[in-house]
Amino acid sequence: MKVLADISLVPIGVGASLSAYVAACERVLDEAGLAPRLHAFGTNVEGEWDAVMGALRRCHEVLHEMGAPRVHTTIRMGTRTDKPQTIQDKIDSVSRLR
Repeated sequence: MKVLADISLVPIGVGASLSAYVAACERVLDEAGLAPRLHAFGTNVEGEWDAVMGALRRCHEVLHEMGAPRVHTTIRMGTRTDKPQTIQDKIDSVSRLR
């Protein structure tokens, strides 16, 4: 099943600068073939359910390996069975109405 997801991973206990942790997760998502789209407060990804969930697990593992004692993740996701849909489809749908 394909899923569109908006994710935000926050390492806790590592200080104020999180850029290195964000970059590490972006690499994990890239390596999983999910074509991450970074935005100011998280990342959008799309792919098969198991690939997305596996990549999120790997992000947690990598952040812990980098020294984060805790990692908090917020996920918003959606699936459809009536038609195929991409993140870009959703953006285009709204853009046409502006």
